[in-house]
Amino acid sequence: MNVLVTLEMPVKPEMLEDYLGVLKEALVETRAYDGCISVATYVDRETSAVLLVEEWETAEHQQAYMAWRVETGLLEAVGPFMQGELTIKTLDPRPEV
Repeated sequence: MNVLVTLEMPVKPEMLEDYLGVLKEALVETRAYDGCISVATYVDRETSAVLLVEEWETAEHQQAYMAWRVETGLLEAVGPFMQGELTIKTLDPRPEV
């Protein structure tokens, strides 16, 4: 069953445009990763937080992807852009509601 995953990244306002440049390149690989259905990017006008809304075939696909990102060092590399902790939520669809 498909899942929706949100990642909220509190980016330092003065680094937002640079971060979006890094993210634009990284999301090419994300969208090509096994199990990724889609990724949309949103920016909070007031806080400069970046929100990714990802749809995956399964939670396991997204977890494998995140493990790969940790292994390849991307999460560590974007650390200097952040002004807080990354928040990840996994949401299961409820089409019957």
